Amino acid sequence: MYLCIYVCCSISRGSESSDTPHLEQSSVLPEVSHASSPSGEPSNEQSISDISAQTSRSKPQHDVLIRLKISPQVAIKAEDDEVCSMLQECLELREKYIFKETNFPWEKETVSDLHASNLASCCSSARENQHYFKMEVGVVHVYAANGQDLFPVANSTTFFTDMHQILKIASLGNARTTCFRRLELLEDKFNLHLKLNCDKEFVAQKDAPHRDIYNVRKVDTHVHHSACMNQKHLLRFIKSKLSKEPDEVVIFRDGKYLTLKEVFESLQLTGYDLNVDLLDVHVEMSSFHQFDKFNLKYNPFGQSRLREIFLKHDNLIQGIVFVHFNESLISRFLAQLTKEVLFDLEASKYQMAEYRISIHGRKKSEWDQLASWFVNNEIYSTNAVWLIQLPRLYNVYKEMGVVTSFQNILDNVFIPLFEVTVDPSTHPQLDILLKQVVGFDLVDDESKLERCPTKHMPTPAEWTNYFNPAYSYYVYYCYANLYVLNKLRESKGMTIIKFRPHCGEAGDVDHLAAAFLVAHNIAHGNNLKRSPVLQYLYYLSQIGLAMSPLSNNSLFLKYNRNPFPKFFARGLNVSLSTDDPLQIHFTKEPLLEEYSFAAQVWKLSSCDLCEIARNSVYQSGFPHSSKHSLIGLGGGTTKWALKAMMFIRQMYHKYEFSFGMR
Repeated sequence: MYLCIYVCCSISRGSESSDTPHLEQSSVLPEVSHASSPSGEPSNEQSISDISAQTSRSKPQHDVLIRLKISPQVAIKAEDDEVCSMLQECLELREKYIFKETNFPWEKETVSDLHASNLASCCSSARENQHYFKMEVGVVHVYAANGQDLFPVANSTTFFTDMHQILKIASLGNARTTCFRRLELLEDKFNLHLKLNCDKEFVAQKDAPHRDIYNVRKVDTHVHHSACMNQKHLLRFIKSKLSKEPDEVVIFRDGKYLTLKEVFESLQLTGYDLNVDLLDVHVEMSSFHQFDKFNLKYNPFGQSRLREIFLKHDNLIQGIVFVHFNESLISRFLAQLTKEVLFDLEASKYQMAEYRISIHGRKKSEWDQLASWFVNNEIYSTNAVWLIQLPRLYNVYKEMGVVTSFQNILDNVFIPLFEVTVDPSTHPQLDILLKQVVGFDLVDDESKLERCPTKHMPTPAEWTNYFNPAYSYYVYYCYANLYVLNKLRESKGMTIIKFRPHCGEAGDVDHLAAAFLVAHNIAHGNNLKRSPVLQYLYYLSQIGLAMSPLSNNSLFLKYNRNPFPKFFARGLNVSLSTDDPLQIHFTKEPLLEEYSFAAQVWKLSSCDLCEIARNSVYQSGFPHSSKHSLIGLGGGTTKWALKAMMFIRQMYHKYEFSFGMR
């Protein structure tokens, strides 16, 4: 293969097969196809094509970039052709599993009527149902009145067989070599692009009025709600409550109810004593590779009771509501703290977030408790959406005697969701909450030793031992139930919940193989560097990776060894996220802190940062109409320059090249 370097030219896809280098110059962008992306959003080619004509009319000739093209000099080898066939097989397997909406989002988008002031009145109207649902072998099935299974989903045996096929292909030497070479070629091509065009990109950035990295829209695509504030904010809030509401009864311990003042007196602390160092929530190097120690940092002043008071929505105040309190006092402290965080988010204007909040699966009433907390405290912001995270803690609950089998957790998590979908009046507040929920996550320590599932695994009802199921076992049953749930919700005109698990932060690569088949996006994905085949498949599928280098630096991976810059240069769909600002970050704007560290350490340009910000919008679960506006598609002739300043680079370097190599 050899490189043909030439200036931006008007060239059709059919003429790219030429084996001879040629030079043309024009301000017109190349034509591209209008296929939709794997995530269901309009593809970047489509978006760029729609505004390319405007660009050519509005931009001066000196902004033309030098374009790189790689053309095959000889026919593809038989060995490479075999690898391409195997990669195509993997992509087809993903197409078989991944949930896709029947109608594209831009074809059915409606304006939401949600607002903080009217949450309680936004319950969906009940509809007559001609179907019923039933949990069978760990998966809910929806049946018509005549007994027909309306939304069939692949069974666990098929899933684990296909997952092992992915792993088999990923382990083949010729596949690893071919994918590694193509990834290296992508990276080298991008580096050459920078050498030829970085100055031109910098000049083009200057031509975009009122837009820079500070005021382009950025979404924090991975942040846990319990740690969404910085440590100074939490300390200031605790001091405020201790000063203004010391006599508030907040917890039940040792057979009696304690006020906030009594809790601090039992700890021999006063408001004057408190400082950030004593708060002790910031992660230190002693937590490296020790997930349990990292989790202990969620306890302010090292006290679990203070975590229960300030950082949990289901604290023990709820247990005495009917005796001493009005229902609006449930978890009031956390609600007030959340509102302050949301206010700061809205004040920043250009930053948005996707907060993850937990449902543990210990009892079905968890959903109603969480929904009540949201609605009664009017938790809502146009700058935030929510994901539900399920901690993989079956073994803990089993030892506690809370559950008897893995089936109990699946029942507690998914049965209420199907009930409210079939009849919103059964859980009216949950119906309101689900209008803000855009995704479902799996969380916990991936580094724990586990056995890779085989195609003949015990059913969830049969899983009664004290061992935690493997990661991919959780993945299948969460995916299968979400798939059926989304099909049902879509048929009733309701919002859907995408599967976006934590994956690839640590542990084995089979986690990434399982997520490749069924996940829309994943959080982390660092372990893709261990498998060139899986990395290339994630690149081809453009699966979003919400990466958190500063968080990884404190737990599993030193910052200078993080694969983020390589993934970015190779064209993977990466974004930056904060993960746990309470434990990791110091400033009031942790997402901007994340961007600034990356820019300094990895020498990212303003154009690079804008591209990462744009990726974060694409990966997010905000409504399509909002995303369309946030990245500047649709509007005046200079919209592309205002909000999507880096699309030329993506057009020339990454997306055209990816489709050319598939």
